[in-house]
Amino acid sequence: MVSKVMKTSMIMNVFLAVLKVISGFLLKSNALISDGIHSFSDLLTDVFAIIGNKLSLKPADKEHPYGHGKIEYLTSIVIGLIILWVGFEVIISSLKNPIIIPSIWVLMVSLITITLKLLVSEYIIQKGKQMKNNIVIASGKESRMDVISSIVVLLSVLFMQLSKFHKIFKYSDKVASILVGIFIIYSGFSIIKENISIILGKQEDDEEFLNNLKRIILENPKISHIDSLYLLKFGSTYELCLTISMDGNISLKKAHEMMDILEEKIRKFDKKIEYINIHMEPT
Repeated sequence: MVSKVMKTSMIMNVFLAVLKVISGFLLKSNALISDGIHSFSDLLTDVFAIIGNKLSLKPADKEHPYGHGKIEYLTSIVIGLIILWVGFEVIISSLKNPIIIPSIWVLMVSLITITLKLLVSEYIIQKGKQMKNNIVIASGKESRMDVISSIVVLLSVLFMQLSKFHKIFKYSDKVASILVGIFIIYSGFSIIKENISIILGKQEDDEEFLNNLKRIILENPKISHIDSLYLLKFGSTYELCLTISMDGNISLKKAHEMMDILEEKIRKFDKKIEYINIHMEPT
């Protein structure tokens, strides 16, 4: 499923990148060329996303009892670093490029790319959230920044047409290129920050998901309350660390049987909760 989503994104990014760069050269828009470079970075991140996802799905082994799921986050960090590099390169090149008034046809190209990229980015992000896959979400967010940068290009062309009334507007294309670079850098930084946080042990923060999980745990009348619940992300899987208080008069054998049933219910609730550690406190 992940590969299918990313391949869809790759096809669109190839088309948009080529369209923007060629149009940028023909229509004399440095901002559009920068935007095209941004789309090429999208293509590169898609490739990393596909590779990273395949590596993260490798089964657990003796050296890695929790599997290789964290490769997903390492791949996302690599994607973020690439995006940062692209952002700085866009800003540096925009400062060096000469000022040229672009063709009004850049508006048409920008409108086409904005519409297509908006549809693709929303599709990728929604699929990423459904699969709870950080690689796909990171790629989708990077694509969304591409939409914003295309809007900036659109506005720059509009302002450049006003340069005949005031010379300050002739810098719009250069300013737009720098803004595109800043957007790219922000996107890369956000992806890196999010995934480093997860590697350090960030837990699931979906309140609805956690409340439903707690409800399933408390269905057993012998469990009085939940002392602590941590649902840690391990790529495509979770580790549940649970401490509960329950009737102290229950025999050890009976308590063990109840925990086996509880683990089965939890895994039935979500198959991604693969590793479960339950500590019981008597009441």
